[in-house]
Amino acid sequence: MNGATIVVLGGSGFVGRHLVARLVAAGNRVVVPTRSRERARHLILLPTVDVVEADVHDPAALAGLVRGATAAINLVGILNESRRGDFDRVHVELPRKLIAACRDSSVPRLLHMSALNADREGPSRYLRSKGEAEALVAASGLQWTIFQPSIIVGREDSFLNLFARLQHLLPVIALACAGARFQPVGVDDVASAYVRALDEDATRGRRYPLCGPTIYTLRQLVAYVGELTGDKRPIVALGPGLSKLQALVLERLPGKLMSRDNLASMQRDSVCDCPFPPLLGGPPAALEAIAPTYIAAAAPRTRYGRMRSQRG
Repeated sequence: MNGATIVVLGGSGFVGRHLVARLVAAGNRVVVPTRSRERARHLILLPTVDVVEADVHDPAALAGLVRGATAAINLVGILNESRRGDFDRVHVELPRKLIAACRDSSVPRLLHMSALNADREGPSRYLRSKGEAEALVAASGLQWTIFQPSIIVGREDSFLNLFARLQHLLPVIALACAGARFQPVGVDDVASAYVRALDEDATRGRRYPLCGPTIYTLRQLVAYVGELTGDKRPIVALGPGLSKLQALVLERLPGKLMSRDNLASMQRDSVCDCPFPPLLGGPPAALEAIAPTYIAAAAPRTRYGRMRSQRG
């Protein structure tokens, strides 16, 4: 798609910044709503990006944003609730409002970010809300495409970077659901899939799981991060009871590193039963080609700091 106007909800986030840059490089005008232009300052300098301060949960504001657009992309999502009901507000009600805005403004194309294992009968509120949103999008009557990624990795990700910080700070890693399986996919592969889908009529009305080439347990991922940073720590796998206790404690702390809902989500392995869709690019990059470019980058400085402190 070239010369189109595309509205990207969540465009200032981790996946959004990569996607917006690719859409601009393809010759499109991109509208990125945000609560604060300061939070999206990294996008303002891109030549055909309009960063607009707006509340996307306001139907009137949303209608104004999509008016005249060729397509809308929804990347907005949360992993934890700040208050009960946030999953429904963000994952269900916002897509409902976006669908209504697209219909009213005759915006034909909608690309939606979901997640692997999204299911209205799923084990967690997160997965159930994602499943409900998929049902709304599929019934919208729009030209929709739904993406279901496993964990997405890349510079600024909130997954591998979290475990890098924890291993730098803690002498031992007590790990809940250590055997949970994931199939990490690179953020560039995800962004590329969105851009390609805009130009491929065959992607309309389709759901696409997005995974990298290799499956890892959570324990393997944490150990790998430790190897990259030089802060490899002993990993103690917690049983079901201690895992629930850890999640209960962590969800009450600032930052909410884990919650009982996260724990419930991990009862289902986040892996694909099919290869990366050839229509959307690929083959996808391996984790071993992605993670060292940003996780290992801090390791020499970290080790240098430790040497200085030891030598006084």
